[in-house]
Amino acid sequence: MGIVVIGAVFVDIKGFPEDVYVPEGRNAGRIEYIHGGVTRNVVEDIANVELRPTYVSIVDTSALGEDVVRKLKRHKVDTSYVKSVPGGMGTWLAVFDNKGDLAGSISQRPNLYPILYTLEENGDEIISKADSIVLEMDVDKEIIKKTFQLAQKYNKRVYGVVTNMSIAVERRDYLKHFDCFVCNQIEAGIFFAEDYEGKTPQELCEIISANVVSAQIPSIVVTMGGEGAVYADCKGNKGIYPARKVIVRDTTGAGDAFFAGVAIGMTYGKELKEAVEIGTRLAASVIITTDNVCPRFLPKELGLDIDVEQ
Repeated sequence: MGIVVIGAVFVDIKGFPEDVYVPEGRNAGRIEYIHGGVTRNVVEDIANVELRPTYVSIVDTSALGEDVVRKLKRHKVDTSYVKSVPGGMGTWLAVFDNKGDLAGSISQRPNLYPILYTLEENGDEIISKADSIVLEMDVDKEIIKKTFQLAQKYNKRVYGVVTNMSIAVERRDYLKHFDCFVCNQIEAGIFFAEDYEGKTPQELCEIISANVVSAQIPSIVVTMGGEGAVYADCKGNKGIYPARKVIVRDTTGAGDAFFAGVAIGMTYGKELKEAVEIGTRLAASVIITTDNVCPRFLPKELGLDIDVEQ
C-alpha cells in the first residue's frame, strides 16, 4: 500500500501582483485556483516519486471535489479511502508579493470527522499494509488517537506534518509519539514556547538539539527558508543542511515537498541527514515553478533503491 497519508484537502486561492505589492492598497495582478492542502500536496509529491501512496481524506460533493480525486488517481494515488461529503474541503486564501513570498493568508478548515469514521471502519486494512503513516498534526484529537492506536498495533512509523502549530501544540502529548515531525522556525518557537527569531542555523541547531534530547522527542526537522534546515534526534545526533540556490518563482508547496522528501527517505531506510537532503531537493524543484507540487522523479534519482511499479 506504500505510504498512507491522512489529512485534509484544501482549495488554494492565490493572488500575484503585477508590480510591487502594496499591503494597504489595491494591487492589479492575477488570481489562481489550485488544488491544495498540506497532505493533498504531500501525497501527490510522494506519488510523483513513483511510490504509489494511499490517501485517507475527504472532498466535497462538487465538481471541484471530483476533479481533486481524478487528478490524484491520474498521479497513481490510491483514493479508495477518500470520501465525498458536503463541505468536505477547506479553503486557503493567500496573497504573494512581487518576490514570490507569502504576504498574508487566511484558511478555513473542513469538518474532518468523516476521516475518523473511515479509520474506525477500515483502519486495520489500511494501516496493516502501510509502509509508514503521514499524519496531519492538527487534525482532531480523536483522529490522532485512533491513528496511533493502529500504528502501535501494526508497528508502523508515523511522521507528522504541521498545518497550524497553534492548534497542533494543543496535542503536545501526542506530538512526542511521532517518529519525526517537520516544522518551520516560527512553529518550532511555538512548540517549545521560545523565541527563535534572528537565530542563526548554528544557534538554532544547538537549541533544538538540547530541547529534543530533554523532551525525548524522537526526531525533528526545522526549516529556515533560504538558510536551509536544522535537524536533531533524541540520541543527540544533529546537523544543518543548506538550502539549494535557485531562482524563486513561488514558495507555495515547497515546505510540503520538503516534508514529503523527509518522510520518503526515513520510510525507505535513509538516516535523518539523508532524508533532509531528499527533502531539500524536492523543495527546490517546487520553488522554481508556479506549481505547488514537485515534478516527476524516479526513486533512484533520490538515492532510493526501489523498483518502480509499472
